[in-house]
Amino acid sequence: MIAVDVTLKRGEFSLEAAFESKARILALHGPSGSGKTTLAHLVAGLVAPDAGRIAINGARLVDTAQRLNVPPEKRRIGLVFQDALLFPHLDVRTNILFGRFFTPKAERRVPFDAVVETLGVGHLLRRRAGALSGGERQRVGLARALLCSPRLLVMDEPMASLDYDRRQEIMTLIERLRDEFSIPILLVSHAADEILRLADEVVSLDRGRIVAQGLPSETLAAASRITEGGRFSVVSALEAQVGAFDARYGVTRLDHPAGEIVVAAHVTNGERKVRALINATDVALSHRKPADISIRTALEGKIVAIDEDDGPLAFVHIELIGGERLVSAATRLSVDAMNLTVGSAIFTLVKSVALDERELGAGATARE
Repeated sequence: MIAVDVTLKRGEFSLEAAFESKARILALHGPSGSGKTTLAHLVAGLVAPDAGRIAINGARLVDTAQRLNVPPEKRRIGLVFQDALLFPHLDVRTNILFGRFFTPKAERRVPFDAVVETLGVGHLLRRRAGALSGGERQRVGLARALLCSPRLLVMDEPMASLDYDRRQEIMTLIERLRDEFSIPILLVSHAADEILRLADEVVSLDRGRIVAQGLPSETLAAASRITEGGRFSVVSALEAQVGAFDARYGVTRLDHPAGEIVVAAHVTNGERKVRALINATDVALSHRKPADISIRTALEGKIVAIDEDDGPLAFVHIELIGGERLVSAATRLSVDAMNLTVGSAIFTLVKSVALDERELGAGATARE
């Protein structure tokens, strides 16, 4: 568990943040200048707070009242940045093993071979770090961070400088790290798709203050009116089982308790579950399941909240059969015209072509 209660003032910027979380992956989200990176650096020990406390799994790292501030090299926190910050003149093996330098031998519980195999860097071990691609550098940076057997991995926008395909690759690797090594991760990101796919919980910040905390879909939606991006930043994540692939039409059917999700691609490996990311602006609503319509995905649920103000927009929160939530961005005109109210049964409609199959993780390939 991570517990933080800190204050910091630097020039005109001030940070006041207090939260606790037991999430396997906790995301810090917010626009540029919101304080998410500063907060991550406070946890890592790269910055000292003016006042407050920080603890990980009960171990106190900072307590200003007790004049306690554990040096960063003794916190056993693995760090991964946008730039992996490797030693370019050294080979990959040496860079990776550097992660063990500050870790006592008795606490080196993450094996070298397992890390190399999981991250797929075995063929790079003799290569100079300066000759690696962006995606390769990030994989090596992850390996180095893991080899210090950290209490926590702090990842500060690790995919911000990568192209789409490399981002998908690194997200898949982060999922494997989470599942195979059981090391909690603090992920700094402004990208909703990264957070929805990876995080169990999110803390949203704006101007140095926490504006929301909770499940990713609900928290990002709650923070959308305050932070940049507006309705286009509201995305929901639904977990579904990969079902049958229809070779005739090139579509895959994902099985969800609320109905069938049709994806315009071949999603492989029917033994796994995937997270389908759905933009609020791509969700239409209907009182009944339509028949004479091109949309193939119709998920059943009920309205549990309608978030609106004096502007033209409303966010309709739907609890689907099975318990997951989906957010639809609509106009207040539509809400009134359809007489949408909390408690109403509703069908959420999503176009198959609006779902990006690349965001379903490894095994999703678009048809040419």
